[in-house]
Amino acid sequence: MKAMTYEEKYQLMINTPISRLIPRLAVPTIISMLITSIYNMADTFFVSQLSTSASGAVGVNFSLMAMIQAIGFTLGMGSGNFMSRMLGAREQEKAQRACSTAVYTAFALGLLLAITGIANIDSLVRMLGATETIAPYAKDYGRYILIAAPYMTVSFVFNNHLRSQGNAALSMIGITTGGILNVILDPVLIFGLKMGISGAAIATIFSQFVSFTILLVLVIRSGNVLKPHPRYFTFQGWVYKEILSAGMPTLGRQGLASVASVLLNVASSGFGDAAVAAMSIVTRIMMFINSALIGFGQGFQPVCGFNFGAGRYDRVLEAYFFCRRVALVFLLVMGVIMFAISTPIMRLFRKEDAEVIRIGALALKMQCCLLPFQSYTIIGNMLTQSIGYSFRATLTAISKQGLFFIPAILILPPLLGIPGLQLAQPVADGLTFVLTQVIVVMVVKELRGMAASQNVADFPES
Repeated sequence: MKAMTYEEKYQLMINTPISRLIPRLAVPTIISMLITSIYNMADTFFVSQLSTSASGAVGVNFSLMAMIQAIGFTLGMGSGNFMSRMLGAREQEKAQRACSTAVYTAFALGLLLAITGIANIDSLVRMLGATETIAPYAKDYGRYILIAAPYMTVSFVFNNHLRSQGNAALSMIGITTGGILNVILDPVLIFGLKMGISGAAIATIFSQFVSFTILLVLVIRSGNVLKPHPRYFTFQGWVYKEILSAGMPTLGRQGLASVASVLLNVASSGFGDAAVAAMSIVTRIMMFINSALIGFGQGFQPVCGFNFGAGRYDRVLEAYFFCRRVALVFLLVMGVIMFAISTPIMRLFRKEDAEVIRIGALALKMQCCLLPFQSYTIIGNMLTQSIGYSFRATLTAISKQGLFFIPAILILPPLLGIPGLQLAQPVADGLTFVLTQVIVVMVVKELRGMAASQNVADFPES
């Protein structure tokens, strides 16, 4: 397929009807996100067949994965959103500098995390919430994940760069290949070669390396994407300012997600390994559901950033309302389905442990009740981030896992016991919805005013 020129891509982003453009960009991203969630769930599923303690270890190391993702997504989405706006404003050199600086910085930070983490693996897994019985499994799994940290962080940057330039299909190729490989390797290494939880970790890092290699080749050989190059790498403050300004919401969201995951593990450990395993499984299930929405929203982000940079505020508004409507319908349907099958879903993971099933099924039902409201929360956050409203985007991004979940997980379990553990996330989701709506209503009003000043008349109604 012939690569589009910059001008062809520019016209595509600012003239194609929103109802066609966003699905075109979103479908590959949705597939990528679902595949990523599937192979994360595959680790949880297969390891859960070993023991409750091993299942808990995957949950403990989820916090470590969140740290790696925080680095990659902060730099990737920060630079990617800035690149979208610069490409929309026809500032290609600035976009190129952001691209190169983000890639090389991600590798350096991933390497630093790997060296530090491996040297302190014992204290690290304890800090992440491992109990005495879970710790040996957590160390076996965590060592391998840390080895992969340098190229995993860069992979996350590549993914976001490809999507931000309207090349989500290329990103999908790398992610899908790695995901399928992980699902195949998990049972082979865990059970076939009797490697236990170490086999799950090796399957993960090998599949991630394959994804990284494919993405690297696609980035280098594609004729219509920006490529990282040493001559464009810079320590200039304005580049890091722009990357971190646009990436701060992601840093807040991913960083606090890591902290929240640790606190959830610590709070759960007070009620035994069954509680740790149950909440870990529920977290992965909800991530799988939300991954489709996030993938859809990431199809919206380059459209939003590109058109904002080009001064097409009417299209930014149209895209926002279109995505919000689609997301609401999807999450409403998923919430009803998952509520109805919560117990059978939990039984798939730990059918031998009735306590895991009991704790997890009720927690899953509670979270499903608030699931539709996340359409407003996630799409609203992506709107503010894509157009460069850093402070408001950061505030909405950190609210779910930071402003509200962390206090909830610290307060509710000591007061209410296991029901408090199960209630913490739904309470945080409800409060996040309220805050996000207050912020997004103001942003939409500002965008309407900016569009009106350009004599653009017809907007979708909220």
